Amino acid sequence: MAGVSAGEAVPVSDQNDVREQHGYIQQQEPRFRIRAHHTGTTVTVYQAYRPEIGRAAARNGRFPSSWSRDRMTWIKPSFLWMMYRCGWATKENQETVLAVEISRDGFAWALRNACLSHYVPALHGDQDAWKRQLRAAPARVQWDPERDLHFHPLPYRSLQLGLSGEAAARYADEWIVGIEDVTPLATKVHAHVWAGELERAAELLPQERPYLLEDDVLAHLRA
Repeated sequence: MAGVSAGEAVPVSDQNDVREQHGYIQQQEPRFRIRAHHTGTTVTVYQAYRPEIGRAAARNGRFPSSWSRDRMTWIKPSFLWMMYRCGWATKENQETVLAVEISRDGFAWALRNACLSHYVPALHGDQDAWKRQLRAAPARVQWDPERDLHFHPLPYRSLQLGLSGEAAARYADEWIVGIEDVTPLATKVHAHVWAGELERAAELLPQERPYLLEDDVLAHLRA
């Protein structure tokens, strides 16, 4: 596996061997469950920005004035899904990866006030009602396939949480406990993946455990 870059195709047999060896396939993992690095009072989410925003945020512990409150901002509890999205911090305007520690109360507020980004008849009734709910909600949720170290999709989903309006303002002004620039970590993990050193790469990953919530918090968000 040495010399195989993230995202590069590898034989299916090798993919399965790697995933099973390193625990990337978890047959018992529920399809919709939040996994995150968390404490008793906080949860860590990830975002990627261009350096002038990301570095200022990490330096000051809050987003700079150039950070737009008028756009939806997406936060991701999965480090590897963030790596998949930003290409190990190599994509344009995503060169700085931030680990943003926010309050559990704020995270729960966002989920309680969120709407699924796609229509599910069993949850929303008629489609027009869902569209009205989506327009009014300050947060939205989508579940995308979780990724392994080679960015192969896994059989369970990873939460993406979009914040706008009131939710974005609360996120920036009230929920943030700390911001860390984890771009060096992304670069180091990527280097091990590139070299085929998957055990070393896996050892560096943030410890993401199931994030337990009351059933009513996620009941309206399970697709």
